[in-house]
Amino acid sequence: MKTNEKTVAIRIQIRGVVQGVGFRPHVYRLAMEYGIKGWVLNSSAGVVIEAEGQPLVVDRFLHRVIEEAPPLVRIKEVEVFPIAAKGLSDFVIRESERQAEKKALVPPDIAVCADCRREVTDPGDRRYRYPFTNCTNCGPRFTIVKDVPYDRENTTMAVFPMCSVCREEYENPINRRFHAQPNACPVCGPRLKLVDREGQELPSDKVVALLKAGYIVAVKGLGGFHLACDATNAQTVATLRRRKRREAKPFAVMVRDLEVAYKYCRVNKYEAEWLSSPQAPIVILERNLETILPERELHPGISTRGVMLPYTPMHFLLFDDDLEILVMTSANISDEPLIIDNEEALAKLGEVADYFLIHNREIYNPCDDSVLRVTPLGQTQFYRRARGFVPEGIKLPFKTRPVLALGGEMKSTFCLTRGDEAFLSQHWGDLNHHDNYMCFITSIPRFKKMLAVEPEVLVHDLHPEYQTTRWARSQEGIELRAVQHHWAHMASCMAENSLTGEAVGIICDGTGWGMDGAVWGCEILVGDYSHFERCGHLRYIPLPGGDQAIKRPYRMAFSYLYDVWGEEALSWAECYLKDLGKEERELLIIQCRRGLNSPPTSSLGRLFDAVSAFLGICSFNRYEGQAAVELEEAAGGRIGEPYSCEVYQEDGKWIMDMRPLWRELGGDLRKGKDIGLVAARFHGTVVSMLAEVATKVARAKRLEHVVLSGGSFHNRLLLAKLTQTLEMAGLRVYHQNRVPPGDGGLSLGQAAIAGWR
Repeated sequence: MKTNEKTVAIRIQIRGVVQGVGFRPHVYRLAMEYGIKGWVLNSSAGVVIEAEGQPLVVDRFLHRVIEEAPPLVRIKEVEVFPIAAKGLSDFVIRESERQAEKKALVPPDIAVCADCRREVTDPGDRRYRYPFTNCTNCGPRFTIVKDVPYDRENTTMAVFPMCSVCREEYENPINRRFHAQPNACPVCGPRLKLVDREGQELPSDKVVALLKAGYIVAVKGLGGFHLACDATNAQTVATLRRRKRREAKPFAVMVRDLEVAYKYCRVNKYEAEWLSSPQAPIVILERNLETILPERELHPGISTRGVMLPYTPMHFLLFDDDLEILVMTSANISDEPLIIDNEEALAKLGEVADYFLIHNREIYNPCDDSVLRVTPLGQTQFYRRARGFVPEGIKLPFKTRPVLALGGEMKSTFCLTRGDEAFLSQHWGDLNHHDNYMCFITSIPRFKKMLAVEPEVLVHDLHPEYQTTRWARSQEGIELRAVQHHWAHMASCMAENSLTGEAVGIICDGTGWGMDGAVWGCEILVGDYSHFERCGHLRYIPLPGGDQAIKRPYRMAFSYLYDVWGEEALSWAECYLKDLGKEERELLIIQCRRGLNSPPTSSLGRLFDAVSAFLGICSFNRYEGQAAVELEEAAGGRIGEPYSCEVYQEDGKWIMDMRPLWRELGGDLRKGKDIGLVAARFHGTVVSMLAEVATKVARAKRLEHVVLSGGSFHNRLLLAKLTQTLEMAGLRVYHQNRVPPGDGGLSLGQAAIAGWR
């Protein structure tokens, strides 16, 4: 290369997750290595670089800037413009600047890195046992940020001026804490405090002893408070369940390290990778049956365990050589929102927690733990997408106009679109709870500000009584769009898999408002983002008492029994539905005869409920989907020989009629057949039925793509066997790996439909 070759200059505009993740130091180090002159800065549009040098050197520099970016960087777009060389003499990192166009993305919260963990455990380090240790590669992001660009003054760390040593780290481009916005130490950073219910302070290092002594401690984490206790102490776990008013829903646990996870669970390599990942989600694992944990108190009725590793330095300080596994559950009562404020925690949790481990760093954006599992197909499936993933964007297969989609009512999220990306909010829970609804509504303007998006379209579910529907209809000056629930599920799966043509959708869940006013929930659809056609569904039967039938699966069982046997259902119910009393039986028979307060439903979720109750497995849903989850557990991982079902056409639609199944299943019960075998055969029937109708529709419409969505596909047996059966029929099957298949992913589908041009 000639040394007198002409100097060239370029401007590089990089958009994506490029702030707060070590990108500028990466650029600086490469510039020093290649002798590049110029500068790099953060702007509200991303990262901007000006680079001067000889042509080949500039090309190599640019290539390595992109290809060797730090692991937490997510580059979405790169633009390179030739500019006039200015004869610059060095390369510097400039102060951040604001631009009218905000395209920078706020990073998600990241688990503590190995370097910071080493410092926290090193007695000779100045950050020894400091619970807020972080660097450019880890720590809080989304939960503390108020605006972009992601600079300290735009976070809740603004109230903690850095000491001289931290400032030196922060300003040194070759230090791993260069511009780490939450950078702090024991001298200048947030402080931890341990208090009792009356607010009296104790030494914070006593928390491990309190946990080992059987006390319940409310712990302020990254995105909200947790309730923690020793998971090996059956009495303490039972006390927590009683105080939290959580009758049956499983508790998540936090284990000291990966070795402890192997002790209590079966962990494959993919699950181990997720547990140890920067996102550090709760991973649902099969438990080791020989462990001595109090399973009835921790995970009643199921053989799985939700497990996570410590993801902040403070979490590591909750363990010692003897204390290796803690219950770590969200610190709220029943279905209320996450608690994020110290005073609120003391007021609301005073009868739940014995002690409180609090700190003085504000949580600006509440964010629950993400929950996922690795399916039998080796793919990731989300139950809840939140900490570690929000607000990371999801690439769409097309550009949209700005859309705000409001999702549904349960497991709710909202979604904003910008260009060809969709940004889902964190999980908000059930919006029927007023406080959850208020958190949901309050967060919308924060996302709009963070993304600099003003939506042109507001999308809501078709259900007229949803809180999101009511709120949408109260808004003025914006285009409104109502989208059918199951079509949104279908579009959600299509969008994350970059499908744009027509597909067949097998959409199965518990509840969704249908175009005919019925409660849909087992649907074979054909469509894309512009239209859909309902080509098949489960035969309608009454939903006696509406929501009461959802809470009490035995009601749904009686509805099916009456549908098959008429008045004889009373004797079946008396024999097999022990929780259905005489007075309620008489009421149900009237409702089923006359259709009083009994809307028709085609829901697969309600069918699972009914069979679960009829088999004596679960008569009450104390949490969403409990009866279906325990029915899957009863099958013991088996798919049995299908019972009979009838498939026929009516008014141009395929109807799936389960009456033959009920007759055969009832016969097996009377013969005393093993309940696990009956459950396995039921699963086989559902798979056979769905595969038959979907294949008929795909062939009739000359389509090869099939998408599976809806909360019923959290069922591992159903997901794996149906996929296998459809693929054997020559169809290409798509699942949801980046958003939940349940209602937590609904807003993505709504946004894709409304944003399609």
